[in-house]
Amino acid sequence: MKRLLLFCIALSLLLTPLFVSVAQDRNVFVYGHPVAFPNLDPSSGNSNENVVMGNVYETLTFYNAPGSDEILSPKLAVSWEASEDSLTWTFNLREGVTFHDGAALNAEAVKKALDRTISIGEGSAWIFWMIDSIEAADELVVQFNLNTPAPLDLVLSAGYAAWIMSPNAADQDNAWFNDGNAAGTGPYMIASNEPGQRMVLEAYPDYWGGWTVGQFDTIVFEIVEDPTVLEQMIRSGDADFTYSLPFDNYGPLADASGVSVVVTPSFQNLLILLNTVKEPTSNKLVRQALSYSFPYADVVTNLYAGMGTQARGPIPANMWGHGAGLLQYSQDLDKARELLAEAGYPDGGFSLVYTHVASDLDEQQVGELWRASLAEIGVDLEIRGLAWEAQWDLAINDPASAQEAFGFYWWPDYITPNSWLTGMFVSEEEPFFNLSYYSNPDFDSLVAGASAISGTDRVAAEAMYVAAQELLLNDAAAIYVVDLPDIHVVRDDVSGYVNNPGYPHVVFFYDLTR
Repeated sequence: MKRLLLFCIALSLLLTPLFVSVAQDRNVFVYGHPVAFPNLDPSSGNSNENVVMGNVYETLTFYNAPGSDEILSPKLAVSWEASEDSLTWTFNLREGVTFHDGAALNAEAVKKALDRTISIGEGSAWIFWMIDSIEAADELVVQFNLNTPAPLDLVLSAGYAAWIMSPNAADQDNAWFNDGNAAGTGPYMIASNEPGQRMVLEAYPDYWGGWTVGQFDTIVFEIVEDPTVLEQMIRSGDADFTYSLPFDNYGPLADASGVSVVVTPSFQNLLILLNTVKEPTSNKLVRQALSYSFPYADVVTNLYAGMGTQARGPIPANMWGHGAGLLQYSQDLDKARELLAEAGYPDGGFSLVYTHVASDLDEQQVGELWRASLAEIGVDLEIRGLAWEAQWDLAINDPASAQEAFGFYWWPDYITPNSWLTGMFVSEEEPFFNLSYYSNPDFDSLVAGASAISGTDRVAAEAMYVAAQELLLNDAAAIYVVDLPDIHVVRDDVSGYVNNPGYPHVVFFYDLTR
């Protein structure tokens, strides 16, 4: 045993300098990332892999960070226009752009990429529901024909599903991408991928934007689920950037030498999706009781150090369509007991399973605070930390045997209330991200109607979105915990970082220097 211990110590001493030398190389940027990338297919990837997609692939338009002069700026399209009825959109593409495999960007390539995404129909492909057809009107001119007016320029800036891949890559299947292959137009290429551990990106020499001295040649994503290790990495300089640390740690970090804590508004919130098909949470009165049992004020004040705000429905407070007058549940244990008695559970007497990402201490502590409150009304809560993929698999395989409560962050694919409402709550034949399995035809109709007119009459669309949320809140399909700020930690010697909540946790490495 002693010899084994000595061997391990010696091995660690040999390996540590290798890691540090890479991390501290001035041309290498290390992103300490708290979770793995479950799906690297640009057509269907719909989770944390957006931090990779945003550097390997590009969209036709780009959503600018809040405070910018314009909402959108050109990316692969240099200009665009809509017909008077907003049913025909024309995008003029940038000249001289090549994909990583050498193929040229042209209208046919854009058409093939987006046709692939629409045909697969997974992830955030729903955002293209209004497209009837895509045409290559000229070598560098793409025409979109819509079945209803829609803000297509905004849709095509989405941080999911709107990525343009090489026509050669568009012929590949999901497995090809998840083997670490890629062919976008972005400034970086995937050089290597060790799933769940590390991904390395290298600069694409022929990037259309060009390169200047001081930009990063190599990007390393170190997948580290332990937030304590992430904090050690950012403090020591072994990582240049991270997020998802415990909120109580940000204050001391802000005073630490060599790092900055960047706090900005976000479009992200935390919910607990309640299983609407499995007893006892299939009973609306039980779900309402659970909504009144939750310790909202304790979570916001004690866990999030007052930096978040209690959510009022699924749409964050700084988003249009939010609905400031909507019902907001507050903790009322007497009301919760009354509702449980009405539902046939006068003394509680049942157990629930709450799942969260194992590495997310905030989600874990949310569960612990809630468990203490539930105990007061006779309900037992099992808190189960899982890898994201395992948590999601448990939810999608069989709703009747899935967890009753699913801790879940949501952020938008493009900046519209439709992202939250369609993504999480519109009826699905097979569960994907509607992990409460909620199904209400009236809700579905309101969301579809609002989406259809959002490009021509935002005021009317907003009213319909608010009405849809009124149904959702009454049905208590979820517990709306907190609207979150974006909090990122970056090394002080990194210049050019600006947070853009339209692309959550994405660092656009091309904009940075050391």
